[in-house]
Amino acid sequence: MDALLLMLICGAGYVIAYHTYGRFLARKIFRLNPDAPVPSREFQDGVDYVPSRKEVIFGHHFTSIAGTGPIVGPAIGIIWGWLPALLWVTLGCILMGAVHDFGTLVISLRNEGKSISEIAARYINPRVRLIFFLIVFLALLIIIAIFGVVIATVFKLYPECILAIWLQIPIAVLLGWAIYKKNAPLTFSTFLAVTAMYATVALGAWLEGFWKSRFGHGVFAFLDSWPIPSTGTWTIILLIYCWFASTLPVTTLLQPRDYINAWQLFLIMMLLGLSVPAAAFRYDNFHLSAPVYLPRFADVPPLLPMMFVTIACGAISGFHSLVASGTSPKQISRETDAQFIGYGSMLVEGMLAVLVIICIAAGLGIGTGGLTGRAAWDQFYTGWMEGRGLGNNLQPVVIGASNMLAALGIPAVLGAAIMGVFASSFAGTTMDTAVRIQRYVISELATDFKLPRLANRWTATTLAVVTAAAVAFINTSGRTISFGADAKGALRLWPLFGTVNQLMAALALLVVTMYLKRKGGLKYLVAAGPCLIMLALTGWAMILNEISYFRQQNWLLCGLGGAVFLLACWMTIETLILFLKGSTAPAQEQEKS
Repeated sequence: MDALLLMLICGAGYVIAYHTYGRFLARKIFRLNPDAPVPSREFQDGVDYVPSRKEVIFGHHFTSIAGTGPIVGPAIGIIWGWLPALLWVTLGCILMGAVHDFGTLVISLRNEGKSISEIAARYINPRVRLIFFLIVFLALLIIIAIFGVVIATVFKLYPECILAIWLQIPIAVLLGWAIYKKNAPLTFSTFLAVTAMYATVALGAWLEGFWKSRFGHGVFAFLDSWPIPSTGTWTIILLIYCWFASTLPVTTLLQPRDYINAWQLFLIMMLLGLSVPAAAFRYDNFHLSAPVYLPRFADVPPLLPMMFVTIACGAISGFHSLVASGTSPKQISRETDAQFIGYGSMLVEGMLAVLVIICIAAGLGIGTGGLTGRAAWDQFYTGWMEGRGLGNNLQPVVIGASNMLAALGIPAVLGAAIMGVFASSFAGTTMDTAVRIQRYVISELATDFKLPRLANRWTATTLAVVTAAAVAFINTSGRTISFGADAKGALRLWPLFGTVNQLMAALALLVVTMYLKRKGGLKYLVAAGPCLIMLALTGWAMILNEISYFRQQNWLLCGLGGAVFLLACWMTIETLILFLKGSTAPAQEQEKS
């Protein structure tokens, strides 16, 4: 019953936070105005700037920010115990992450839908724009390259989900066509699309099982015999898909696919939520068997500050600021929708992280490999999980979730397929959204440097995809550079992503702080507090990582990490000087509200 009580308390906390603190931010701090001009209407072009219903944008925004972060992050971070992880994804989400997402969304809405990097130049000074752009470009490069490997790994672990993932594309295109071209009712169209999507999940699970029983191998096993490993093949295919998803009008594929994926998540969260009381009454050993708090042991780094950069998306994530100042503000039709989309979606992501923690802390203990309770948890958590690969990180979640879903009568095979589709779908939405945002970054930089040919969406997208492919397929070891056909070159940069991602969150909050400072009074404190906390924690973690990279003689990570850290220090100092001077007028006033 402890797991059930935990879920109910956290869920109630998020609902109360939305209607109290979220409303306070919307009405008193940002003063949202339903009649204010918005970029989607001022610059409507049918490609990127498209006014859309808030329910649809919520789905697009939420699936773009979620990815596998709220799954993998808690799966690694619970190594310090379920209580520290739970406190971070609840309090951190409400007071920091949701403020970060909401704030960047609002100021982008009021600045032509521009990126947070461009806005930084307006509210701090033009020098910080290039600094922020360099940090953002590097982070997106890692995300695009690594998520191809992430999805390919999920395909290898759960081949029954492959068919469903690719059939989502025609379903999404048909949904977008029905809603925007034929004005079909949204509710009915959503029901048909989500039903079709889950039918493909069941079909994929059945077909994979049938194929193995008939031929002795899976449907896509032939990829393993190709000259290029299957991870490399899938990465190429995914990058090609992302090129089209980024250049097509947002309502053709990206938005409707994200929207039906959001419904996939809502249904999975509902199933997991229902499975908690079902498991509590069905299994005697369904309780929080993971340790409440576990001091540092083996090779596990210290909780402070490492947990706060390990559990990112479920609490606060810099990548969210790129979505909130990238695709989403170009589609919001009313300024007052920002609370629902920006603040609300972050709270839902926090609740997802809570359910993941329950799956591992309680669901895993139901049983795996003949072990139950704490012994089942100990089987996976013998040391630091981050370096063990995605498969090992996902296993505790999938096993725990499958155990809990079994309490509802869902077979383990189908439960694993549902979780596999879930993980790869969200990795895919993050990947294609990241390509589109990288295209915006390249286009804005090209416009600033007066390079119009590089600013068009086809050239900018091609550059985004090609650079990501270079990171994925080129391996570096010391002074040696080689071609890696398995597309795992980006894995060498992955240790940087956690700290760079949280650093972006701190810098985005820095921009929000300066925006609110200009409004007068003490409004800026709602962003300044979280900003200072994240700057301190992230800076501390980056220094610890730099020491570790230096001792390992990992000069690539040491050099890149050091460069990013110095750039962030430079931007912070520039902002602090401006803040103390009391001069907060933007370099180029563009705000519409």
